[in-house]
Amino acid sequence: MMAAGTLVLTACGGSGSSDDTASGDASAASNDVCKTADGDGPKIGLAYDVGGRGDKSFNDSAYAGIEKAVDELDATCSEAEAQPNESDTEREERLRALADAGFNPVIGVGFSYSPAAAAVAKDYPDTYFAVVDGYATALAQDSNLIDLSFAANQGSYLVGVAAALKSESGKIGFIGGNNGNLIRNFEVGYVAGAKAVDPKIDVDVQYLTRDQNDGETAFANPAGAKTAAEGMIEKGVDVIFHAAGKSGNGLFEAVADAPEGVWAIGVDSDQYLSASADEQSHILTSMLKRVDTGVFDFSKSVADGNVDGPVVTYDLSDDGVGYSTSGGFLDDVKDEIDGYADKIKSGDVKVPSAS
Repeated sequence: MMAAGTLVLTACGGSGSSDDTASGDASAASNDVCKTADGDGPKIGLAYDVGGRGDKSFNDSAYAGIEKAVDELDATCSEAEAQPNESDTEREERLRALADAGFNPVIGVGFSYSPAAAAVAKDYPDTYFAVVDGYATALAQDSNLIDLSFAANQGSYLVGVAAALKSESGKIGFIGGNNGNLIRNFEVGYVAGAKAVDPKIDVDVQYLTRDQNDGETAFANPAGAKTAAEGMIEKGVDVIFHAAGKSGNGLFEAVADAPEGVWAIGVDSDQYLSASADEQSHILTSMLKRVDTGVFDFSKSVADGNVDGPVVTYDLSDDGVGYSTSGGFLDDVKDEIDGYADKIKSGDVKVPSAS
């Protein structure tokens, strides 16, 4: 268990839930619900991606789903922390430790858990495993193995529309953690949405690493994202969208020091809600990827004995993705953005993807 990283095996029981948590507010992660063992509901094991809880993004959104499960399902839980640049073996050991401790379901947050989950699930046929953004079911077909997928390209299309509508310079940017298909889906959707508004718009795309195995540089590297953002701003880019997990905090630092009219777009959670006052005045919107919904729904399905699979996909039609309006900066263009959303839902607009 120690080789698998820090594994907190304290359970959690009934805890209050707020409207912010229900909407995927990353700041909900400031309340640690994994403390007591008095819940009678599902016993959920959550293995975080690099960056961990407190990233104000992907991992925190998963934790918000756990909070809701504690509140509404009387769940208990355990959290397991990832370490930078881990091997599949180390991730496998972490999942096994959770399963051995009796947690069911066990959820890996992030595609990197896919090989580990595929290897472990067959040895624990009575335990359900899920991977957020995973491809585990392409590696194994065990009935207790589920991938939770999100149409990030659709939500990114909408914030691309927002970026183009709000850009004064005609130059926008995208910062990705790495250039694998998962993150490229954010880029592809964002670019398509922006060009639907302005076919001539200039999009500066940068990735923090090309190494698919370097999670630390991709998703736990605020300094790298800040440097990339500052370089874009110097070139006249005035709206920058990140899909880089905890690294995105560096983007917010960069725009907070930038002139008025330079905007950041957050990802996964409504990052306006967890930002400082200086940062908030520069956060135009966030692309919402409802990892919290996926984690809660999967946990409830296990508790109810009604698990769908092998792949469960959340998209714009079921509010699995979308965009935030905190701060009111999109009030003047919201109807136009929603018009594009309606066209996606109706099938009139087909959003491209990276894969």
